[in-house]
Amino acid sequence: MKRVSLAVIIVSVVVFAIALVGYLSFSWRPATLRIAVGPPGSQDVKVIQELAQAFIRERHYVRLKVLATEGVSESAAAIGNHQADLAVVRADRELPGNALSVAVFRKNVVVMWVPNVTARGQKRESSITKISELAGRRVGVIGKTAANVDLLKLVLTESGVDPEKVSVVQFETTEVGEALRNQKVDVFLAVGPVDSRITADAINATTRAGSSPTFLPIGAAEIIARKHPVYESAEIAAGALGATPQRPDNDITTLSVDHLIVARKELSEATVTAFTKQLFAIRHALQSEFPGVADIQVPDTDKAAAIPAHPGAAAYIDGTERTFLERYSDFMWLGLMAVSGLASAGAWFRSYMRRDDRVRNTALRGRLLEMIAAARDSESIDDLNAMQREADGILKDTLDCFENGAVDEDTLSAFNIALDQFHSAVQDRKTWIAGERMSGAPRPQSRAS
Repeated sequence: MKRVSLAVIIVSVVVFAIALVGYLSFSWRPATLRIAVGPPGSQDVKVIQELAQAFIRERHYVRLKVLATEGVSESAAAIGNHQADLAVVRADRELPGNALSVAVFRKNVVVMWVPNVTARGQKRESSITKISELAGRRVGVIGKTAANVDLLKLVLTESGVDPEKVSVVQFETTEVGEALRNQKVDVFLAVGPVDSRITADAINATTRAGSSPTFLPIGAAEIIARKHPVYESAEIAAGALGATPQRPDNDITTLSVDHLIVARKELSEATVTAFTKQLFAIRHALQSEFPGVADIQVPDTDKAAAIPAHPGAAAYIDGTERTFLERYSDFMWLGLMAVSGLASAGAWFRSYMRRDDRVRNTALRGRLLEMIAAARDSESIDDLNAMQREADGILKDTLDCFENGAVDEDTLSAFNIALDQFHSAVQDRKTWIAGERMSGAPRPQSRAS
């Protein structure tokens, strides 16, 4: 029984160890994550492509496969239909329920300004000094994304202006000059990082050299942020949009909205932790080529955040990342329990398979007890010798059953007692028979009587 149990335990441990090594080898092989980002040719795509190359050069655990999309809405949809594992999205666009934040890719601010040049490059004066005066005006939105138009309508509404009374025209980032020549645009709106080259070029194109346009503060920024948590009230510091001349002249209150890297909720916590760690470790190495990469920030890990953080990212950010033992201790305990269970099951199965041996051995022990009585009444030395040979066979069978686990130690001890009694009975009877033959005295009654 002990040998069988030990053999089962050893085999189980070996099988468990092989399975564990195989599982860990599979788990820690490089993981390739599909990341959706767009539109094609944008700065966002270039940054993500450079990140992907950097991960390969540094031989990191997580690798990236870039999936170019038409824009943030399409990238978000790729997460929802499981075509992508990660995506660069804008926080104020509709996101699928399984999208959780991993990092703030960049912070965008809303910049609204009144141009101070006409289509012919002549300086002009404007009476517009605040958003509430935009009714009946035309606003030029830089960029063809619908997100900027929706944001403008929200700002107008909260500023007390009916969006239906404001004419909105969208154009590409390279069409600002044409917009001034062909259309009357009273106010421009751009959404991007404070140091955005696109915003800076648009401001320069609508500004007479040596002067500063009129920047419009968003006075309702705090109210909008309270009603819509994906936005934040922000400040554009004086001179942040240009130092010569200083633009703006004073600090301007505005709104900010994040571009996020999000991950599918179903994505492994360990994989997202590894990706987050890699992202924040490598960003500084890329900032010489892509200065904006250094602005990648940690997301809000509060459970009440507008877009909750993925548990894997939160674990790295909050310092609660689990160690190897913490992560796999449950598997180890389950493995030990499984080994113990297999050993017990193996022992039971072995015992079950030996049930016929136990039945036969029980019958032989009964025969041994019968032979004790027979030995005490025997009249022949030859009969006693034959019974001893039979007892030897029973002993051999019993020892074999003990070795095979068919009988236990208690049964073997009881058998030894019976065997001793048998040998004593045989020896006494042989002594009596020998004495009887020498003395010729009548045979005494059997001890059994």
